[in-house]
Amino acid sequence: MFVQGNYTEVHVTTHTPVTILGIPGSLRRGSYNRSALRVAQQLVPSRARLEVAEIGQLPLYNQDLEAEPPGTVADFKRRIRGADAVLFVTPEYNYSVPGVLKNAIDWASRPSGDSAWDGKPAAIMGASGGPIATARAQHHLRQMLVFLNMPALARPEVMIGDAQEKFDQNGNLIHDPTREGIRQMLEALVQWTLLLRRELPD
Repeated sequence: MFVQGNYTEVHVTTHTPVTILGIPGSLRRGSYNRSALRVAQQLVPSRARLEVAEIGQLPLYNQDLEAEPPGTVADFKRRIRGADAVLFVTPEYNYSVPGVLKNAIDWASRPSGDSAWDGKPAAIMGASGGPIATARAQHHLRQMLVFLNMPALARPEVMIGDAQEKFDQNGNLIHDPTREGIRQMLEALVQWTLLLRRELPD
């Protein structure tokens, strides 16, 4: 299933590329979501760049470590702060996001008052082998983004259901409507980020 919505394009002049940090919610090498993120890297608008942050190396969140966080956590938060926007690409486990993604979200939000997520524009997409895609996981993640003060792109939505029919055995996307949906979502995320950047005081 692919869900698409219209968005209003706003032209904002900028000479600084928009840096999007892509975060895959799956550690599996053959993950459809990792494949979708690779497609996004190919389709990112020319005035933006999409980097990928791996989260599998982050330890389990432990509040006792907040005062002196592990280097992997400090590096992860630094990359988030250096990005203009975030793209979450997540499967759905038990009506929610995978534990590894929740762990990364928790680490980067702590300690209280030092969240790396604060104010970062965000977009969500996801793929699964089922017909309703990742609708429930995306809904749950959007709830988290509200608390994290991350203005989330409302549309277009990209939910790739029956992913085994949209990707070939090598992880290549073979479904043109989905490819177009990802392209539109990235374009909208860049526009959204530039709009928010323009409205912030100097």
